[in-house]
Amino acid sequence: MQITFNGRVALVTGGAQGLGQAIAQGLKAAGATVHVADLDAEGVKRFASAQGMTAHVLDVSDRAAAHATVERVGARLDILVNAAGGVRGQVGRPIEEIGQSDWHAIFQANVDGAFWLAQAASPKMRAAGYGRIVNIASGAGLRPSLTGIQAYTSAKHALVGLTKQLSQDLGRYGITCNAVAPGFIRSNPASEKQWQGYGPEGQKRLVESIHTRRLGQPADIANAVLFLASDQASWISGEILSVNGGRN
Repeated sequence: MQITFNGRVALVTGGAQGLGQAIAQGLKAAGATVHVADLDAEGVKRFASAQGMTAHVLDVSDRAAAHATVERVGARLDILVNAAGGVRGQVGRPIEEIGQSDWHAIFQANVDGAFWLAQAASPKMRAAGYGRIVNIASGAGLRPSLTGIQAYTSAKHALVGLTKQLSQDLGRYGITCNAVAPGFIRSNPASEKQWQGYGPEGQKRLVESIHTRRLGQPADIANAVLFLASDQASWISGEILSVNGGRN
């Protein structure tokens, strides 16, 4: 099976680091015209320039900015990958210590942004009778999180629900919506800090809890996204694909 995206236009958020970059590179290598967006202006511009992509500086939680970015992509948008999100610099803390702004910041990054961008992309996809939306969820969207961050777990569960609802709402127009739920991957400063915080014994326990006995790589997630975004996956929608090497 050969996956190609010749003639397709894709927008990938979270394009300044880690998973977003790997996904964008995979789409471009398979023939797509790729736009990348991120709040990190310097990082996303540097990456896009090096890769021959178009950069957009975007705070995904801003509805107006999300819609404007989709408009700047151009007349068509075939593939939307919502890879922005993360823990926004937070760490696991007792429930009593969580403030309103802490809670909302993680929901805005992980759920609000995915919704605003899907909302903006929907008219273009509906007009074309074709669209692929892939959300980057997490194993924390299916079970408690290794981070211990209550808002992150809740937001990723919400993103799983949004994925299923968008599938129902948009499927009749030729638009599929799926999510990838990655296992633990050292793909950005936050996950690297988490990894180092486990210490040697904790790192060993984590790896031994994975059936394949290895951590994942960004390319493992990118490969799953490319499949779900492909024509070969046209009858797959509303699904959450765990990509975690197996987990005990």
